[in-house]
Amino acid sequence: MVEYGFEEVLSPHLYFDREHNTEAAKILPGEYYATGRNMVLVTVLGSCVCACIRDKISGIGGMNHFMLPDSGQDRNNPLGESARYGTYAMEILINQLLKMGAKRSNFEAKVFGGASVLRGFTVNNVGERNAEFVLQFLKTENIAIAAQDLLDTNPRKVYYFPTTGLVRVRELKQVHNDTIVSREAEYNMRLQYAKLEGDVELFR
Repeated sequence: MVEYGFEEVLSPHLYFDREHNTEAAKILPGEYYATGRNMVLVTVLGSCVCACIRDKISGIGGMNHFMLPDSGQDRNNPLGESARYGTYAMEILINQLLKMGAKRSNFEAKVFGGASVLRGFTVNNVGERNAEFVLQFLKTENIAIAAQDLLDTNPRKVYYFPTTGLVRVRELKQVHNDTIVSREAEYNMRLQYAKLEGDVELFR
């Protein structure tokens, strides 16, 4: 049973990607998308992380984009209360994949992000906390990690093709990062002031 709550957003940003000649979904902070179609899922990450999870046999897969809220109470416990938000983001994607027919035993994950690009947060290692959380979650849930590109100091643009598992990661070294930083800072503010109104029971 799923109790709907904070930040459950199925990405509405669909477009045609001319570079890859295919339909695409752009995933913004707090969003996710799951599909069984041959398309590309795209996101830009600074301190946030994304998990790309797919059924290796059926090709059903999806992507989320999230961060743990910057909470002073978690200063000495990066997987404390704020991890509930990351857990929600992971479980809502996994449950959507299972509802679409994916099999948990066939799951593989690829994870990206967690760069040090945000300034002025009370917890300065927000990217590190996000990366630590997603790795620990997948380990706990026994989901194999097929690839990862975490931490560092540069934002990333991630292209994920669920049907094949192909990922293209582009480091954004020469880009003006104000848009990425302001978008993630605004998302972090929403996380701090919003209440997580429901929990997700992870289907087994």
